[in-house]
Amino acid sequence: MAGRLDGKVALVTGAARRNGRATALALAGEGAAVVVNTRAAVAEIEAVAAEIRAAGGRALAVRADITEEAAVAAMVAAAVAEFGRLDILVNNAADRAIAPFCDMTLAEWWRVTGIVLDGAFLCARAAIPHMIAAGGGRIVNMGGVTGHVGAHERAHVSTAKAGLVGLTKALAVEFGGQGITVNCVVPGLIGGPRSASAGEAPSGGGRSRILTGGEGRVEEVAAMILHLCLPESRFITGQSIHVSGGAYLP
Repeated sequence: MAGRLDGKVALVTGAARRNGRATALALAGEGAAVVVNTRAAVAEIEAVAAEIRAAGGRALAVRADITEEAAVAAMVAAAVAEFGRLDILVNNAADRAIAPFCDMTLAEWWRVTGIVLDGAFLCARAAIPHMIAAGGGRIVNMGGVTGHVGAHERAHVSTAKAGLVGLTKALAVEFGGQGITVNCVVPGLIGGPRSASAGEAPSGGGRSRILTGGEGRVEEVAAMILHLCLPESRFITGQSIHVSGGAYLP
């Protein structure tokens, strides 16, 4: 594969399926070597890595729990050992569990916020020194429209996704002078098979807010993430960019 990301190395968390898988394939399609991560879906990330290699790209599948500091450090070290550098981080891993607020346990709260927010913190903290050494980099956090409008029985998800917006702005301010851009892509209702934790896709009112009609596609989310990782996007940072068909208008 040859493209605008030739020589770059990307790490995508939660890359086994849906937006993560589509993003890994999109980055590889522009020439990046891609490290694909999962906590448990090993067969799926091996398949994603194999697909990239079959198309002529470079890929490494790494199983790691991004809520564990040592596991994240080992994953980033493996990426650098395999490919020599790290330029792009996509914090995509998430748990979109459903629980009525008054029945939600502290363990459930911590599990979701740990994956979405703590995981993004740990991955960014481990990756940024390598980006600085490389002269710059790109971090893209995967937000969620629930972090902007709320959601029924998803207080933990909404809170964690809203926290990513704050993390995005803070890192953009702190590391912009070192050539690192940090942005948040916010998908709306995206079609295709959903994970068991996500529950059923919303119907009725949720779809009625989509101005362009119908559901989005994972490839459309991946295309925005790819755009933010390209050299020509160096002047975009600290932003939350909604890919939702107009379902949310800031």
